[in-house]
Amino acid sequence: MGRMPQRLTGKIVALVLLGATIFVGGEYLAYSNPGMGHVVSAAAPVAAPVTSVAPPAAQGFPAVVKAVTPAIVNMTSKGVRVRESRGQRDPMEEFFGPNGSPFGGPRGHQGPMPPEPRGGGMGSGVIVSPDGYIITNNHVVSGGGELTVTLPDKREFKGKVLGTDPKTDLAVVKIDAKDLPFVRWGDSSKLQVGEYVLAVGNPFGLNSTVTLGIVSALGRGKMGITQYEDFIQTDAAINPGNSGGALVNTNGELVGINTAILSQTGGYQGVGFAVPVSMAKPVYDSLISTGKVVRGYLGVGIQDLTQDLVKSFGLKQAKGALVSSVGEDTPAEQAGLKQGDVIVEYQGKPIEDAGALQKEVGRTTIGSKVSVKVMRNGSEHNLTIRVGEQSETQTVASAERNTENVLAGLAVQNLNQQMGRELGLSAKAQGVVVVDVQPDSQADRAGVAQGDVIREINRQPVKSVKDYEKIAANVKKDQDVLLLINRRGSSLYVTVKA
Repeated sequence: MGRMPQRLTGKIVALVLLGATIFVGGEYLAYSNPGMGHVVSAAAPVAAPVTSVAPPAAQGFPAVVKAVTPAIVNMTSKGVRVRESRGQRDPMEEFFGPNGSPFGGPRGHQGPMPPEPRGGGMGSGVIVSPDGYIITNNHVVSGGGELTVTLPDKREFKGKVLGTDPKTDLAVVKIDAKDLPFVRWGDSSKLQVGEYVLAVGNPFGLNSTVTLGIVSALGRGKMGITQYEDFIQTDAAINPGNSGGALVNTNGELVGINTAILSQTGGYQGVGFAVPVSMAKPVYDSLISTGKVVRGYLGVGIQDLTQDLVKSFGLKQAKGALVSSVGEDTPAEQAGLKQGDVIVEYQGKPIEDAGALQKEVGRTTIGSKVSVKVMRNGSEHNLTIRVGEQSETQTVASAERNTENVLAGLAVQNLNQQMGRELGLSAKAQGVVVVDVQPDSQADRAGVAQGDVIREINRQPVKSVKDYEKIAANVKKDQDVLLLINRRGSSLYVTVKA
């Protein structure tokens, strides 16, 4: 049926519009995300009021640097193109890739998440045990080639990747060595906004570079960098090549793994992100012991609430995680969770959004029973769910446009098996396929795109064009419409406003 471009709600916009890009690792990967525009100006509140902030004694920083830098290594993958001298190469290629694209080339993805990072390149790593265990970023080591680990004293070792976790962009590498310098694990949960931190790594291949800054914010999420996000934001200078390096406190303890920067040029602009040790240490321990990361699983698709969805579902506030789909024979289905439920509490803890629920479920012990409070049709329901283990994912009649309401900009067709396969749907999937969206129509503004499969209109099931036309005909001209769509296998609620 041809290529169907996706147009998402809150589109992933080009660099010109956002003026900001996420850069990850020695390969200078660029990501853009609609939520980033507020990051630079937003600031988390300081935990307690202070009258003044004095830096540690000057002699304290050299002591920290002397203790930490011997344990920060340079990591390179064999087969990666050797970079020319600074005067001979094109600087735009360094930051945007050889084809000039801010994404480094076409790489499709599902939903609003950015493409996965490419593997291979140059980055940093942190030795965290004297017998050669190193924690770094997944995108630093994911090229699959031979990995060389170079210590600050110029010794080189062959690195063995013990395990990776793309969902947090972390990896563990082992080298065959003993009595190595290492950085002690710290406690990132004790960090406060405004606290001094040092970033140590190998930006642009400049080994053992140390920069000083403060914690700018805590708990940064919705950046579109990784699936699980709880970043420390810092203004300590972080540049390409710093990925996988250490963020340490003034005691020389590891509190974060430097991962990405928000930048207009690819260079330092005061907004860097590190994976906190509170997330990194459990991943490290799991990769060491089992070679994988075990996370809890409910079997639901979830999304954030918007003000339009709050209105459509008759809720009082935009807090909670909206259940957009419930998988067959999953813990959620077995416990009675339903599509359209809004999860507002998990184990007695209020849930602010989908990301918060994802983190809580992910860290839950497999097999444990958890209490979940949901809002369903305006009423509270309490459910108990046993948490599972997350695994690794014909001639068609056209419908005429309805010109009297917010669905006027849509043209749909019946879904057949061939379309379903092309769209990544199951053989039992039902609905109508959007084959055309009128530019600047209400549906277009809401983010409905070609290839979306409409499964419900205003909570009424749509199995065919006949169902679609019947329901659409009863939509009033000034009425908002709640659609349940399936986009490349993922369910999503969308409100089309009148």
